[in-house]
Amino acid sequence: MDTGDTAWILASTALVMLMTPGLALFYGGMVRAKSVVNMMMMSFGALGVISVLWVLYGYSMAFGTDVGGGLLGDPGEFFGLSGLMSPDALSGTIPSMLFVGFQGMFAVITVALVSGSIADRAKFWTWLLFAAVWGTLVYFPVAHWVFAFADGDGGWIADRLLAIDFAGGTAVHINAGAAGLALALVLGRRRDFAKGAHRPHNLPLVMLGAGLLWFGWFGFNAGSAVGANGVAAVALVNTVAATGAAMLAWIAVEKFRDGHATSMGAASGVVTGLVAITPACSALNPVGSLILGVVAGAICSLVVDLKFRLRYDDSLDVVAVHLVGGLVGTIAIGFLATADAPAGVDGLFFGGGVDQLWRQVVGAGAVLAYSFVVTYLIGLVLQRTIGFRVDDDHEVVGVDRVHHGESGYEIGSEEVSEDVVTA
Repeated sequence: MDTGDTAWILASTALVMLMTPGLALFYGGMVRAKSVVNMMMMSFGALGVISVLWVLYGYSMAFGTDVGGGLLGDPGEFFGLSGLMSPDALSGTIPSMLFVGFQGMFAVITVALVSGSIADRAKFWTWLLFAAVWGTLVYFPVAHWVFAFADGDGGWIADRLLAIDFAGGTAVHINAGAAGLALALVLGRRRDFAKGAHRPHNLPLVMLGAGLLWFGWFGFNAGSAVGANGVAAVALVNTVAATGAAMLAWIAVEKFRDGHATSMGAASGVVTGLVAITPACSALNPVGSLILGVVAGAICSLVVDLKFRLRYDDSLDVVAVHLVGGLVGTIAIGFLATADAPAGVDGLFFGGGVDQLWRQVVGAGAVLAYSFVVTYLIGLVLQRTIGFRVDDDHEVVGVDRVHHGESGYEIGSEEVSEDVVTA
């Protein structure tokens, strides 16, 4: 065990955990005042549900000995984390239990990300059940595909396809984005979709949430080096570069298209850059990271409007930011990777041909297809059995009052009206 590596991953675990409350603030500020409590509770609910399942069998499904041709880890091998508390149980140079905790926070935020696509209209208890089922059938297996390295006997994307995904562009962002699209289609559009009634009610919350996500993302990306080393340093700097470039690209598109550079656009650009660099932060140099940030910020800013043209109600742009941003970052490795970076692979623009490119495309496409299909089926079953979408009158009143018996804003005994908060 290396004490420096252990200290850094302890800190990184805490940073990644903070990302979920940060996401709650980010998403909470983006919805209407009558939905802010519900939106934040969906993130906190994911933190509770997935933490429990991760301890019971989720970690084992993701990182247990492969039992299905690179598709699944043995669910019973580490059930209840048995056998991992020994001082001799190490994952590389850190205690195995620390690696369990670090990866568990990845599982939590991936599920929480999905909730942004169904804001204002989902039953809270059905959401918690969805989180449990989706984590079991989608996230845990996909984490095995992408993160389980075992010298050729681990996950099929990691050990056999040899696609590069340093910190979760496929397992986290493409996975969550595809799931968000599927759920948005299952639950349908909000009652007043595209009528201008869904402006963010609290932009300071959005900006605070984006700032906490950026802060926590250093643990997400640099922590994925699983050590206090040069790889972590490269990942950290590339994360700064891509995120700053993506934010500037997003607000530049806004200024050109709409005449304004908005705080909402800046926050969305920050998250887009973080998403795009996540799979690529070990494979690119800093200039490549800047290029990736610009491309991702511009593309994702333009993609946001597609939901109005195609008439799917992805409430908080999970598809545009996480699915598209994850695809851009994952596939860009095939073009921008350089052997000078820690991953040691050249992409097309550095003389590596298309060898790495096709691997990236296959890995991204497989996760997208699997997540979308399975999520759609899970959502459809829940909607047709216990119901997933709230009743129309509950949507009008607001899910906060109906499902939680609370309001996000009260002064004394007087509830702040949505009109006041929006203004």
